[in-house]
Amino acid sequence: MPTTIAVSPPYRDPKRYAWLLSLAVPSSVLLGPGLLLLTGQVWTLWLPVLMLYGLMPLLDLALGLDTSNPPEDAVPALQADPFYRRVTYALAPILWASFVFCVWFVATHPLPWYGLLAMVIIAGSVGGFCINLGHELGHKPTALERWLAKIVLAPSGYGHFFIEHNRGHHRDVATPLDPASSRMGESIYRFVLREMPGAARRAWVLESTRLRKAGLPVWSLQNEILQPALITVALWTALVLWLGPQVLPFILATAFWANFQLTSANYIEHYGLLRAQRPDGRYEPTQPHHSWNSNHLLSNWATFHLQRHSDHHAHPLRRYQALRHFDNLPQLPNGYFGMFSVAYLPPLWFKVMDQRLLDSVGRDPQRINFEPSQRERLMRKHGLVGGA
Repeated sequence: MPTTIAVSPPYRDPKRYAWLLSLAVPSSVLLGPGLLLLTGQVWTLWLPVLMLYGLMPLLDLALGLDTSNPPEDAVPALQADPFYRRVTYALAPILWASFVFCVWFVATHPLPWYGLLAMVIIAGSVGGFCINLGHELGHKPTALERWLAKIVLAPSGYGHFFIEHNRGHHRDVATPLDPASSRMGESIYRFVLREMPGAARRAWVLESTRLRKAGLPVWSLQNEILQPALITVALWTALVLWLGPQVLPFILATAFWANFQLTSANYIEHYGLLRAQRPDGRYEPTQPHHSWNSNHLLSNWATFHLQRHSDHHAHPLRRYQALRHFDNLPQLPNGYFGMFSVAYLPPLWFKVMDQRLLDSVGRDPQRINFEPSQRERLMRKHGLVGGA
């Protein structure tokens, strides 16, 4: 009798159309201004803020975790599927339009201080989604995606992230050398004073060194920090000329909040985790256990799997739809939006995360990146022994 060979059906991504939430969630920030125009009630401006930082974490808890992975033999076709790239391409103009709309809305509608504060958070959230999209696109090899990354980083004036993250953070992550890796015992407010200026300095050193080695002038259009910076200047100048100089403080406040969203992500992604240092002074290669992960469903769909951070650091060219869950890695108790709110309350953050950190590293102080001024206190508090 002839042998019957079973043929597996081609893999179909069950989350394929869920990625459209990556378009819907950033667009929903316009809900507040829309409702104010409809009802005249200023308090409605706070609805998008409550949705992102209140409803989203609750839905993450209610919907649970997604630990599914695509089969490895399906990954090449999954990564080559243009649908996923088109989703990221579509988001870029949505974010630019949302940012411009927010600036126009503030310039043309008198608002009390609490309305302006809500709009700073709303527009800053748009900028935060810009940085997240720039993160996804900036790792990719195509010229179109890399230029789109620079374009979407421009509204918040954080174009140096394109250099700093790819060539700095990925090299130094989870070491004391990295200004974008937070330390055990370090509050987010102490971290931001180290991270923001440190990231800008590192980006400039990396890019200026690259240009000098290539025999190119640092102050030129070949400088990939100046390229998005010029787009920022052009955009902000156009908005000021169109809407008046009174919009500039709002733009600057919005840019800070957007960039603080990146700080918030950096703070929670590697808190306290440390790569081992070898006898020659070099650090071990980055491993999946050097990042905190979250498999919460909704926030992952809204952020292009940013929360599967371990696989991203191990394989930075891997596209978002193919990023994998790994068992037995440091896990956050909620998605990023929920953890941001916890981080903004340092005593709560330390209560929630320090024991998780100790459990994740087997209480080995040699695997903990301590805030130097807090090291001895934390060693005594948790009964730790050994370590350098």
